[in-house]
This record gives sequence, structure tokens and C-alpha cells, in this order.
Amino acid sequence: MSSAVQLIRSADLAAAPYAYAATAPAGSRLIFLAGACPLEDDGSTTAPGDYAAQASRCLETLDLALRASGATIADVISTRVLVASSSQADLVTAWNVVHEAFAEHDVPSTLMGVTVLGYDDQLVEIEAVAAIAEANR
Repeated sequence: MSSAVQLIRSADLAAAPYAYAATAPAGSRLIFLAGACPLEDDGSTTAPGDYAAQASRCLETLDLALRASGATIADVISTRVLVASSSQADLVTAWNVVHEAFAEHDVPSTLMGVTVLGYDDQLVEIEAVAAIAEANR
């Protein structure tokens, strides 16, 4: 089944590795996901110090939350990627993992450097909103 999400691009805006906007039709059910964190099953933080490994684990966690909601990554309508660093290189490292995972479904996204995240040794967190057709309930 195809996603309810429609990505919007504009030739009037600078080229970017994501869509500038996204919509879902009336009657879609929105799913607001908690920030996906790089936590292992025992609650420990994945790969302290490794931005790419933590971004990858966040995506695994995001995928599990989406499935529990009846959605997939193709149903995500927007993301916010939080990276605990003031180094642009660290932000880009995390972003590259996220961008690769979303592939052609390059939803509107915000990449932010933050001072600290909630868990010990946590460097990355991914917030997302998804939309699915009401018939998918």
C-alpha cells in the first residue's frame, strides 16, 4: 500500500537533501512519535562516542515504534534530528545515516546541534511524525 504522505519540492528553493514540505490528505491519522533514542534492550546507551552508530540505533528504535503504530518509514511526514555537539561534522555524520535510511522518501527534516540529551552518553535522538490513511487503522 502506498503512503498517504506527499512530499513537496520547489525549483524556487535551494537544492536540499530533503523535501521542503509534506502533506497528508484529510482523514489521515497522524502519529506523533517520542524521540527515538540509541538505547539497547538493557537500557544502556549504544556505542558511546559514535555518532553514526547511535543514529543507526535510533533508526532501528524509530522503525519499531512505527510498526507498533501500524506505520513504516514511508509514512513519516517529518523528522527532527538532534545531535549533542557543536561540531557541524558530527551533525553531518548523524545526518548521513538518517538520509541514507530514508533514501527516496526524503521528508522535511531539521538537523539541530544541542548541548545535551537525556541519557548518559547519548549523542543522537530522532523525532518523527507519520501519517497513515484512515483505512490503515
